[in-house]
Amino acid sequence: MRSKSRHTDHGDGAQSAVVAKPVVHRLRRAALFEKLGPGLITGAADDDPSGIATYSQAGAQFGANMLWIMLFLYPLMTTMQMISARIGRVTGHGLAANMRRIFPPWAVTGLVALLFTANTINIGADLAAMGAAAELVLGWGRHLFTLLFALLSLTLQVLVPYHRYVRYLKWLTLVLFAYVGVVLTVEINWGEVALRTVTPELALTAETATMVVAVFGTTISPYLLFWQASEEVEDEEADPTTDPLIDHPEQALVQLSRIRWDTYIGMAFANLVAFFIILTTAVTLHAAGMTDIETSADAAEALRPIAGDLAFALFSLGIIGTGLLAVPVLAGSAAYAVCESRGWAIGLEHKPREAVGFYCVIGLATLIGLGVDYSDLDPIQALFWSAVLNGVISVPLMAAMMIVVSRKDEMGQFVASFGLRVMGWFATACMAAAAITMFILS
Repeated sequence: MRSKSRHTDHGDGAQSAVVAKPVVHRLRRAALFEKLGPGLITGAADDDPSGIATYSQAGAQFGANMLWIMLFLYPLMTTMQMISARIGRVTGHGLAANMRRIFPPWAVTGLVALLFTANTINIGADLAAMGAAAELVLGWGRHLFTLLFALLSLTLQVLVPYHRYVRYLKWLTLVLFAYVGVVLTVEINWGEVALRTVTPELALTAETATMVVAVFGTTISPYLLFWQASEEVEDEEADPTTDPLIDHPEQALVQLSRIRWDTYIGMAFANLVAFFIILTTAVTLHAAGMTDIETSADAAEALRPIAGDLAFALFSLGIIGTGLLAVPVLAGSAAYAVCESRGWAIGLEHKPREAVGFYCVIGLATLIGLGVDYSDLDPIQALFWSAVLNGVISVPLMAAMMIVVSRKDEMGQFVASFGLRVMGWFATACMAAAAITMFILS
């Protein structure tokens, strides 16, 4: 049950009483880090071990010619995540709950099923990468570390309330600076990097199209869209001074401004780190003729003889840290989507007995993902198809989000601006064009 009264009727039931609350006229005086939340965590979770593997392969295979894509994706990724956050903060519900009121049940169920499948595969790839990275550093125990990482993530999600758990997630984002540090350990021709970033030399082939879809799918992932919307709802519920904006529009100036800056900074952080991962592998592995990197652990191991032990250690520890950040985001976003689509109780702030279905989905997604490490399923193929699947299913999800954020009966006076709608549909069209091109050339 929600602890705060709010407007719960969007056309399908009676309204509950709206209790006025104090208006927050400005953000609390606190450090900038304290003001950041869903956007920062979402951005950092984007650079998970499977994402690191994709970015590493892009740099190793295509060199600096793939750096352009991160500059191109930044405004598109920022737009879609901002729309996601806006839907959550305005309506007080996540993406699946909003879609359930607009689209046929079979369409919502299909999207959620695809998301759950992609997320569990991604969880498995991330856990396997974390175990492999731990084995690289310590020399033993890949399967044991994989199991321990899975149990640690699951325990924290189930037993630690959201308002405390989110603090740990925010501090974990700092591990991504490891990939900035790696760049400082290698020699780089910055003039050539700038030239290839602005004028890449790429042929339109099946390999190029597939890599673009994989990077698109890794960067604008469905689980990130579901997560940020739901975390806006979690934050709103945890703060006694705020409500859904559709009920208390006077809070919009502060909250929408916070969402903008949180998302700008979080996505800039994510794309900058991804840029550095591509750059690191481009100037080391690609330059050395090593163009086939299958996992993030492979990338770390390959760096050791070329860039030295420090680069290897930073890359390996970054894999473990980002995995600890991303696995709960993957499992949590799957649980939000499944439970919202079914109308079940949701939220990391709830005790397990208050949201049994929600925590069961988190546990199931984590355990199925863990099974990937112990099965005969090739984790490399799982990683590849998970990135491609994310790139494909993002298209209908993004289109559905654009419909929701443009409807006055859902968003009230907070429908997206004309500029935001144009950028959102442009991002959706770019994702669709990349997927279609890949299928045509394959």
